[in-house]
Amino acid sequence: MPTIVHFDIPADDSERAKNFYSRLFGWKFEKPLETMDYYLIETEGPKGESGPGGGLRKREGADQRIMNYIGVPSVDEYLEKVEKFGGRVLMPKTAIPGWGNLAICMDTENNAFGLWQDEEKSE
Repeated sequence: MPTIVHFDIPADDSERAKNFYSRLFGWKFEKPLETMDYYLIETEGPKGESGPGGGLRKREGADQRIMNYIGVPSVDEYLEKVEKFGGRVLMPKTAIPGWGNLAICMDTENNAFGLWQDEEKSE
């Protein structure tokens, strides 16, 4: 199945956005060039495997948005964290029978993103 291999997150306040995502998901940020307001993002999957990379940069227009689904071990746990760290839940946890659970949230920069939890399969 295709997977996200890179994503860019627009931000009005890069430090606030970095703080939100590093606290929520444990993502690591690296600034490759001091002259640019751009950060590379290193991610890990729910089981510790290497995840897709991305970038965080200054928003260029009011309509600039991103939407990606982030795999988490528990949608319920992360919905609590989203609100704790200043985000909002736009669509509560919703079951997709045979597949998993999803929810849609808004971060501190007014970017929508999804949370996804695979359904546990019995062997």
